[in-house]
Amino acid sequence: MKIHALIVLSLSVCAMVGFSAEQRSLAERLGYRATDKILIVNGDDTGMCHAANLATIECLEQGVMRSATIMVPCPWFPEIAAYAKQNPDRDFGIHLCHTSEWVKYRWGPVADRAQVPGLIDPDGYLWRGVEDVYRNAKPEEALIEGRAQIKRALAAGIDVTHLDSHMGTLQLHPEYVRVYLQLAVEFNLPVRMASQETLARFGQTELRQQFAAKGVLFPDYFVYDELKDLKQGVKPFWLNIVKNLKPGVTELYIHAALPTEESKAITGSWAIRAQEYELFSRDDDMKRLMEEEKIILISFRPLRELQRSGQQRGTVR
Repeated sequence: MKIHALIVLSLSVCAMVGFSAEQRSLAERLGYRATDKILIVNGDDTGMCHAANLATIECLEQGVMRSATIMVPCPWFPEIAAYAKQNPDRDFGIHLCHTSEWVKYRWGPVADRAQVPGLIDPDGYLWRGVEDVYRNAKPEEALIEGRAQIKRALAAGIDVTHLDSHMGTLQLHPEYVRVYLQLAVEFNLPVRMASQETLARFGQTELRQQFAAKGVLFPDYFVYDELKDLKQGVKPFWLNIVKNLKPGVTELYIHAALPTEESKAITGSWAIRAQEYELFSRDDDMKRLMEEEKIILISFRPLRELQRSGQQRGTVR
């Protein structure tokens, strides 16, 4: 009886320990406290143009940005790929690109065009809009193109740390979300993921659990719905976001670019991009606020290492 009781007690303790481990927050599994405010500042559209590359590099080296995601099909990809290879301590993911939205500055697919005909518009470029992709392409083509972009980045010597989707193409349609998940599993990479509140609004309440069930990691929160208020002013908007971060891991994304003639010719949002570059690279108020709020800045690399360690299970917010 005593031996039996000891066995039962041991099994109960093991079960409790396992349950406790699975209930640990992402912050705790990354080595922080559950109450810590942890922030990933990610730079989107890196590689799109020279102005974006220069601004992103300065934000990474001198500012508060810790991660950036690269648009592999774009003309200035070789420049940022060379920088990433020469600076392996910098954190770069892939901004999976299935659209080419600008009027005077376009790009086509990385994959063999014969394999992805539905992704190509009549002018020979990727479609300008997400809905155009959904109307004309197949998810299988998006998978082929996404895989080709990741492989090109890896072949260029980039230590890819995470995935996200340009204009949300792989995050706004259920069939394309499956492509997103497949790529994350195939390359064993964490991803950008909408907050639970945002997903609930779109009727996708189980999406985070679906990715987590496959061992894919993602931050607890993502600043997205709030962006509607960005028009009130770039600096006050982002200062307010940082001041009101929740405990846990949050990702915010910016589009840093120098206010050059190149940038102005490409996009009508060049002024916002320039202001975000200034704010996240050299603004003393932003740096001071992060110190006052005890914000812990990290990149996506710790999430990737945790995911690949096999210890990624835990609570999903």
